[in-house]
Amino acid sequence: MSFKKRDLVLLTAGATLGITMAFGQMVFADKPAQPDLPLEDLRAFSEIYGRIKSNYVEPVEDKELLQNAIRGMLSGLDPHSTYLDLKDFQELREGTTGEFGGLGIEVTMEDGFVKVVSPIDDTPAAKAGILAGDLIIRLDDTPVKGLTLSEAVDIMRGKPDSKLLLTIIREGEDKPLKVELTRAIIKVKSVKQKMLEPGYGYIRISTFASRTGASLKEAISTLKEENNGSLNGLVLDLRNNPGGLLDAAVEVSDTFITKGLVVYTEGRIKDSNQKFHAKPNDLLKGAPLVVLVNGGSASASEIVAGALQDHDRAVIIGTKTFGKGSVQTVMPLTNDTAVKMTTARYFTPSGRSIQAEGIVPDIELDPVKITARDDASISMLREQDLKKHLDHVDSKEAQELNKSAPSAEKEEADNTPLAVKDYALSEALNLLKGLNILSAKK
Repeated sequence: MSFKKRDLVLLTAGATLGITMAFGQMVFADKPAQPDLPLEDLRAFSEIYGRIKSNYVEPVEDKELLQNAIRGMLSGLDPHSTYLDLKDFQELREGTTGEFGGLGIEVTMEDGFVKVVSPIDDTPAAKAGILAGDLIIRLDDTPVKGLTLSEAVDIMRGKPDSKLLLTIIREGEDKPLKVELTRAIIKVKSVKQKMLEPGYGYIRISTFASRTGASLKEAISTLKEENNGSLNGLVLDLRNNPGGLLDAAVEVSDTFITKGLVVYTEGRIKDSNQKFHAKPNDLLKGAPLVVLVNGGSASASEIVAGALQDHDRAVIIGTKTFGKGSVQTVMPLTNDTAVKMTTARYFTPSGRSIQAEGIVPDIELDPVKITARDDASISMLREQDLKKHLDHVDSKEAQELNKSAPSAEKEEADNTPLAVKDYALSEALNLLKGLNILSAKK
């Protein structure tokens, strides 16, 4: 399995859960100069090591002690730096294939609990209503508090069709919620498209994988073909997109930007300082673009939103994004193990750091859930409401026709207004129409 040099890792080993994971800068750096060693501290470490070996209640293997020490060093740095043993490294590789078993959520650790960064489209987690920001406090009967993220991930993984009960805390809810999920093989299709109305297209990117850029171009081409070769505007939906590959984020941004900086990274080692520029090409030919984001839009999603915002190429609407603006480097070690370490921060073209800040939309939408009016509550009195009304009976002729006619299931059209199904998308479409009118007047 080969790995790109500039791939961007999103969130710790959460993805091996059946949780999508993309990974980051594979930097094979020159051996750094040996720093001065803190001898006194190392003597203390050696003494503690020896006392554990001789005094701990049960024998402990040297390998286990050393691996735990390495894990401790890395986990004390930030939530995204970690040691990958043989099993973890293999699972990391499997997580980049685009098909894996699990629940379909991106997670990180917060205050000792597993925090949902984003559910993945069309997965058990998304279908069960798991939301970005949910805190998982119990897995079946096992409390999450005290577990490492890797240990929690191990519990969440399992055979397809097996069940797992999540106990979650959700903002706005008075008490914990219990949600039972059935594990499944997760197949990630990162790009989907459809026409919203004649002239106005919609593209959803659920994650940034190796083929996302190419798939985006194909989706735009398909939408143009459905609309006589051009589009009046496009909605790009990055909500609950947890990120993925840096190269894919650059390629997606470059699809709409004709020149200039897309993103740059800065770190302490030479290979961490990189700049990525756009090529002269805009597949929409300057047509209005609206980007939807929310608190589940992270990492590579924020790169795209930030680049388009800084270049005034799109209007960003929704809620503030997740705020992951760091780059992780996966450094293979001996025996098929690796260290995943934060080595750089990334910055938008104007020099903004998104780390712990996120992208603030140009137009902020408060989370709104609109439900269709229950017409039954205000309907006029009808015959069938009267006591002792006569039952409906078909004529004898109609009964005979019904007997002889072949039965067929009718698929009812979904006539629910867009503003009810997806308020933010409805607002994006209205904005696109307004932008199209303004551009036509120029």
